[in-house]
Amino acid sequence: MIHHITKETFEAEVLSSDKVVLLDFFAEWCGPCKMIAPSLEEIAAENEHIKVCKIDVDAEPELARQFKVNSIPLLLVIKDGQIVNQALGARPKDAILKLIP
Repeated sequence: MIHHITKETFEAEVLSSDKVVLLDFFAEWCGPCKMIAPSLEEIAAENEHIKVCKIDVDAEPELARQFKVNSIPLLLVIKDGQIVNQALGARPKDAILKLIP
């Protein structure tokens, strides 16, 4: 399951998560974002220890500014409330999985 994050749910869903969080900053109009969406769906379905979350940069500009998002898709891996890895741009599923500790 993919969790759609807002500024109101960010702390509880992402920072306080007991799982590793794969956080995708995206926009509906972004072609590369649409390209990685099926991979993110598969990762969410196949990996119980990973929480896959998405933030729409158009709907949540404050979160986008907080993380200095200048380009999308931006993937962040967050563990225990800290960013432990990140990647910019579309990537195949296996490359996304390699980001996760």
